[in-house]
Amino acid sequence: MGTQDSFSQAEDFLERGNVSTPLMTWDESFDTWEHYEVRGQPVTILLGPDGDQLGRWNGITREMLDLVDQF
Repeated sequence: MGTQDSFSQAEDFLERGNVSTPLMTWDESFDTWEHYEVRGQPVTILLGPDGDQLGRWNGITREMLDLVDQF
């Protein structure tokens, strides 16, 4: 979830890094951060197909990668 840089900076980052996954979304309002109670970066929140929160991690952990591999 991009929020802290400008949208054009986010687009440049994706293009320079050839990033296509995971899907990056943008919310300059920080409403999404408030909804998911994000207090700082980095944080990873894994959502299921129904939108339920399946897991939450600061940084990238082995537990998170194992859970992603299940899908």
